[in-house]
Amino acid sequence: MSRYVFDNSADQAKGRFFALESCYDPFSRRQVELTGIARGWRCLEVGGGGGSLGDWLGEQVGPDGEVTITDLDLRWAESRPRPPHVRLMQHDIVQDPLPADGYDLVHARLVLQHLPERLDVLARLAGALRPGGWLVLEEFDTAWVPVLAAPDAEATGLFERVHTALSAQLEKAGLDPVWGRRVPGAMLGAGLADVTATTYAESWAGGGTGIGLHRVNAQQMADRLRAEGLTDAELERFQALTADPSFVVNSLPLVSTRGRRP
Repeated sequence: MSRYVFDNSADQAKGRFFALESCYDPFSRRQVELTGIARGWRCLEVGGGGGSLGDWLGEQVGPDGEVTITDLDLRWAESRPRPPHVRLMQHDIVQDPLPADGYDLVHARLVLQHLPERLDVLARLAGALRPGGWLVLEEFDTAWVPVLAAPDAEATGLFERVHTALSAQLEKAGLDPVWGRRVPGAMLGAGLADVTATTYAESWAGGGTGIGLHRVNAQQMADRLRAEGLTDAELERFQALTADPSFVVNSLPLVSTRGRRP
């Protein structure tokens, strides 16, 4: 099984990027700003997806700076125009050498949690920083996604079954569901200093942008969810539930951790 279950070539990728960028980009930008990002910085955006955060980094560092956005599949990032100091690179963070070193900032969101080699990758990213440079890793903690409101108990049970089945399939593909809470310790173990973590969560109501992430994930994983015992009728009911405003779940908590190379 591919280590990236959510293939960027799938039809659902556009909806996934829209939900992630809409719900989490403002938080991610605030966390990166805490590093003191400034004009002239050299930055690496790993697994940049649609390129929204990489483009924002380019605005922060200006034309005297440099931003490299990497991904296995660049098709979504290539759809946006960008200035010369923001470049795209097709790149496998596990297999390929890093584009350079001496970075002022390395940022990755929802990348390492998918990789069984995550500790080795973290060490390589930390080693690519200049002295005083910052690593910012943002990862989900998918073990805590409570239902906040539901039309009935059956709806709550269905969401929990789908979420559990989805998590089981992702774990089989190598994902660590609680990697977000492990990152601070991993950064300290890699020798980084001033390690700080902040967790972001909000409510997602049916029909809203955020819960669309659950909808497109279940669509893309439908065959694997059936392998976990879910029926077509249950999957159809789940899709309807994500459009019901009376159904509200906690968002997937995003743990943003930053650390500085001494």
